Amino acid sequence: MFTTSYTQIWQREAATLKQQLQNLQESQRHMMGEELSGLSVRDLQGLENQLEKSVQGIRMKKEKLLFNDIEELKRKRNFIHQQNIELHEKSNQIQEENMELYKQVYHTRDVTNVLSMAEDPHAPIQLQLSMPEQHNANEAQMQSTNLA
Repeated sequence: MFTTSYTQIWQREAATLKQQLQNLQESQRHMMGEELSGLSVRDLQGLENQLEKSVQGIRMKKEKLLFNDIEELKRKRNFIHQQNIELHEKSNQIQEENMELYKQVYHTRDVTNVLSMAEDPHAPIQLQLSMPEQHNANEAQMQSTNLA
């Protein structure tokens, strides 16, 4: 007797699950727009409302994902911008250091040239010509000073 009632319970449970599966498959077909001819206007309106709620939920999920992606991209942009600023500062510092080295090298070279000229009186001397306008102006200034 116990086995018979136990078997009947499981048979009813199996029938219920089978019916639920059929209902879910039918509902899925309706949501996919299939086999709608047997539905009443009220059923179609209910299906439409259900689909609109589903689409609204999908849109909300999509907007949330897009918002999160945008926030992540903003964080990355800010990080890259900060790195760019730091690299720019390092570049400026290196340029300044290079300029100081350049000045030191040329200052040392100029001092070396002056010292070498003082040590060797026969070393070639580099002369620069002044422009005639400067020479004439200097002569005129000297003449006016001599007249006074």
